[in-house]
Amino acid sequence: MVSHPLGRRAALQILAGSAASGSTGGTALAAEAIAVPRSAGRERPSLIAPPGAADCHHHIYDHRFPADPAAGLHPGDATVADYRLLQRRLGTTRNVVVQPSTYGLDNSCMLAALAAFGKTARGIAVVHPDAPLAELRRMDAAGVRGIRFNLVQAGATTIDMVEPLSRRIHDLGWHVQIHMLGPRIVDAADMFRRLPTPIVFDHLARIPEPEGVNSPAFATLRALLDRGQVWVKLSGAYQDSRIGPPGYSDVSAIARAYVEAAPERLVWGSDWPHPTEKVKPDDAILFDLLADWAPEAATRTRILVKNPEILYGFS
Repeated sequence: MVSHPLGRRAALQILAGSAASGSTGGTALAAEAIAVPRSAGRERPSLIAPPGAADCHHHIYDHRFPADPAAGLHPGDATVADYRLLQRRLGTTRNVVVQPSTYGLDNSCMLAALAAFGKTARGIAVVHPDAPLAELRRMDAAGVRGIRFNLVQAGATTIDMVEPLSRRIHDLGWHVQIHMLGPRIVDAADMFRRLPTPIVFDHLARIPEPEGVNSPAFATLRALLDRGQVWVKLSGAYQDSRIGPPGYSDVSAIARAYVEAAPERLVWGSDWPHPTEKVKPDDAILFDLLADWAPEAATRTRILVKNPEILYGFS
């Protein structure tokens, strides 16, 4: 984490003033606090987002769209308007809307959010292996660039769907996104090696603590990363941390190891509105973790701007 002897408020004002003068190369931001629904705190991050920075993992919930009866998570509304407040607070300008388990195979809420956000947004859908090609092409035109398999929360996907769907979406240029506990990734490693599409693992690939970088799960992820097909989302630091905020030092060691190994295949995500968390984290603290995980500004720009352009086709 970045610390400032003058205090967080004074540091934010200095950073904002530096950005306005062009000395940081970041986006000029006012220092006033912004309250965001389903996010703790109000202050902006100390880290200034570079122009074109992308939040590559968040969800939208809207009561106008019916939940899947089998869904286990019902976090309440977290709307497009709410998320735009988070963008103002963090300074990000691009975003990836991920279909949550709450809506099962009905992507209507996610697609409506893409339409509202416009060309600066991309989407990740959840689909059945029998989904018509015409439906997949319509979603592609709407900005969808991959399909998700949430194999942690009860939902509409199973591990048996991963390989056949990966082959179905290959010609669209999409990727598969996997939310799976690290030990289960070890068990499925042979299948992941067979997939023809890129693979994106959510939430630091859910490496278990306290073993962390010494676990078989991390060794498996490192071997998969070395093949050049696998990406990892630097998101959800709270999912497996036993130490917690503000530094999340146990999972931060995992994140730093990923940055050292494959900075060209990492993206960052807020995981807002943090549907698994009863006590919501401070999104400014989560964003500031990048200063510790990737100390070089050029590497952070790669993670926040250049890598999302490659993976999601942002222009």
